[in-house]
This record gives sequence, C-alpha cells and structure tokens, in this order.
Amino acid sequence: MPKPSEHTDRSGRAALPSIDRLLQSPGGMALSEQHGHTLTRNTFRQVLAEARHQFALGRAPQVQDVDVLLAACATKISQQTRASMDRVFNLSGTVLHTNLGRALLPESAVAAATAAMQSAVNLEYDLTDGQRGERDAHVEHLITQLTGAEGAVVVNNNAAAVYLILYALARRKEVIVSRGELVEIGGSFRIPDIMASANCKLREVGTTNRTHLKDYEQSITTSTAAIMKVHASNYRIEGFSHCPAESALAELAHRHDLPLLNDLGSGTLIDLDQFGLPHEPTPREALLAGADIVTFSGDKLLGGPQCGLIVGRKDLIKKIRHSPMKRALRLDKIRLAALASVLQLYTTPEKLREHLPTLRLLTRATQDIQATAQRLLPSIQKAMGNKIQAAIIDCASQIGSGALPVDILPSAGIALTPHASKRGQGLNQLALAWRQLPRPVIGRIHAGALVFDLRCLEPAHEQAFVAQLAQFKHAHSVA
Repeated sequence: MPKPSEHTDRSGRAALPSIDRLLQSPGGMALSEQHGHTLTRNTFRQVLAEARHQFALGRAPQVQDVDVLLAACATKISQQTRASMDRVFNLSGTVLHTNLGRALLPESAVAAATAAMQSAVNLEYDLTDGQRGERDAHVEHLITQLTGAEGAVVVNNNAAAVYLILYALARRKEVIVSRGELVEIGGSFRIPDIMASANCKLREVGTTNRTHLKDYEQSITTSTAAIMKVHASNYRIEGFSHCPAESALAELAHRHDLPLLNDLGSGTLIDLDQFGLPHEPTPREALLAGADIVTFSGDKLLGGPQCGLIVGRKDLIKKIRHSPMKRALRLDKIRLAALASVLQLYTTPEKLREHLPTLRLLTRATQDIQATAQRLLPSIQKAMGNKIQAAIIDCASQIGSGALPVDILPSAGIALTPHASKRGQGLNQLALAWRQLPRPVIGRIHAGALVFDLRCLEPAHEQAFVAQLAQFKHAHSVA
C-alpha cells in the first residue's frame, strides 16, 4: 500500500494540466502571440517540471490551477526576456565610472551610431575609385587635425592600443620603462602583462619614486626597441620623487635612433584648465615634447565610445596599421561612426561644453547640483517614510577611470540614514532596494549613510527619477 505522501504525489501530479491545455487556454494563446510559441511552450515545460519536483518532495503547492500556472509562466518569461544590461542612475559620485560604462555619448554620436546600425555604409569602400578603402580614414583626418599628429590608428580600447604598438614596434626586443610607471589598470591588468603578451621584454629602470635620465641611458643596448613613458593617470607619487622631462627623454631616445612611446591613458584633446578643471596632458603636448607615438582612451575624458587611439609619426603609424594584429583589434562601424561624430564636436570648441555630456557633467556648477538636491529631497523623504532620515549634504565627486585620480570636484548630494540600531546590514539592504527599482539607482555607502551624489542627475532626468519612487516598497522593511 502506498504511503500517504506517495498518494499525494501521484494525485497531485495527475491533476496538473498538460502543456497543450495550457497553450490552448486564452492566457496561453496570449503569451504565445506576444512571445512566440517556442518560448511559451518551453517555459510551460519548465513550470510544470518545477511543480512535479515539489510534489516529489512531498509538498503540494496549489499550482494545479491553470491561472496560477499561467501567471508563473508569464513571470518566468518576463525574467528570461528582460535585458541584463539595465539603464541606471549613476549617483555614485564617479563621473567616468568604469563599471557603469564610462562616458555618456552626445546625441549626435548616438544618431550617427544608430544610422550606421540601420544601413550598409562605406566602412572600407572608397566611393571615389570604387575600391577597398581603409576604415580608419573616417576618423584619421579629424584625429590628426586635433592632435597635430602625422597619422592615427584606432582600436577597441587603450589596452589594445598599447598592446598593438608594442607588438608592431618592439616584438622580441626590449622596452625601457621606469619602475614608477609600471601601472596596473582596471581588472588587475598590468603594463608588464601587456608587454609579455606582446612578446616584448620589459627593462625596468630607476626606482619606484625616482628615475633619472642616466638610468634610461645606461640601460640602452642593441636589444632595445623603444623607450616607453606611462602617464600615472590612476595614481600619483608625491614628495621625494623625480622623473626626467619628456623632452629630455625624447632627445635621448632619438639620439639612439629609438622611438619614444607615451601612454597617456585617459587622454583629453583640450586644455581642461580653461574649464576650471585640473590640468591633464594632451596628445598634442606629448607630441610637441618629442613623443613619436602616443596612445589614449576614447571613452574617458575625450567623452566618446570605447576605443583606443594611436597617434604619431607617419612611418610608425604605417607599420602599426599593417601589423597582422591590427585586424583583430579594429573598431566596428558603429563605434567608428560615434567616434567621428564626437571628434567633429571638438572642431567647434566654443560649443563643446554644451554638446559633450562628459565635459558638461565635470564642469557642472555646485549651486546647480544643490538646486537638484533641494527639488528631490521632499520626494525622497516621502518614499523613505519616517524611519529613514534624508538630508542634503556637501560631498565630493571624482572624475574616475584613471583620470586625475586624486582631484575631486565639489558637489552636493542626499544622504539616507536609518536609525542607529538598523544601520549595519540595514544600509546594505537599503542600497539593494534602490538598485531593484525599475531603473536602478547606484549610490555609495559612506559614514553610516547611503549617499547619492547628484552631479550626474541633470534636470532633464529628474522627473523620471521621481516617478519611480512610488514603486519603492522596501523602505520600511529595511529601516
């Protein structure tokens, strides 16, 4: 005689409707119409398998009802079809946040990328002679105009740019770098690792804080292919430190018939001083100081799409472009179109701040950010209830992504502080609740509060931010 649990299992499983019955129900047909027959059928199969598993464990959830199963299927389809890459509100205080996609593209670049996606384009086709063309030609003339370089190559990011110049110009030979410039960039990716991957031998000179010109000169041998300078864009050495002037380093390299390679990292095409921002070296400055090849990013201070730009001497650029690795690292038509549009904005510098989101956010006036905080505070306090205190605070934004790492920008924000007894795990739960909104809100936990730096929340997006606060359901549970 079967045990009671076995009887429950068999009778419960037998009561489950078939896949065909679910598909032929009005709700099933509506799901099929919206999401397709295959996805709907497969999802019903998953839901029924989960129900049978529950019965096998001796549990008897009320899932026999067709409506309940339809609802479970609809929920699962929604989860499966939702894009994993969500738009978020970046209130972290880091403008160029690597994990949040770095620079926001201007509208003109979005339009250019969209047009390239929707149509065949002359990516590598010369419309004049009807022959195969060079894809970098769509941006090279703009890059050389803006940097003063003789030639330019673009690849998919700055790490790829550094890798390519080393592979093309120094493979199986030595490259001299100061120990103080052996930086680690995002994702634990280090300059020595890039060199090893490019089949170059790293020749370290000097010490962590002091490297002299004679250190470079004494390390030059017949195996030396280049001298390389790496801009300390994600850290700074201060105090008892020294490094040779770039012009002196260039003179030394050229005296020994070697190229000077300069990795600027973040890179900017304009003098940031004019906007009240700390100075960051430009490719033009590096080339004027004697560098033969300069590399920098497109999605940091430049404010464009992810890419790496290589500029410099025409003969070296030609060698880099003809390297077999160039094809593996090249840009697609979408990012080339976006990059060309962004570079075009730089040809009208007097309007650059108006049209380039990165520059606009970095130079946003503190009083404007404070005004945003004043407008948002009542709505946020209402959503949080009386168990979480919301208050306007002064805070400091950072540029981020290895750009001007120790420089901060005065800003304003809103701090959410739970009752003292609830702050520990409660703060993490509160931050999670904000990240679970339809458009997740990313802040940072600091000094016992969840802080939202409002520099990157411009007035045009305030309404969308406030509208979703009505869906905030977790304030009381985490308070």
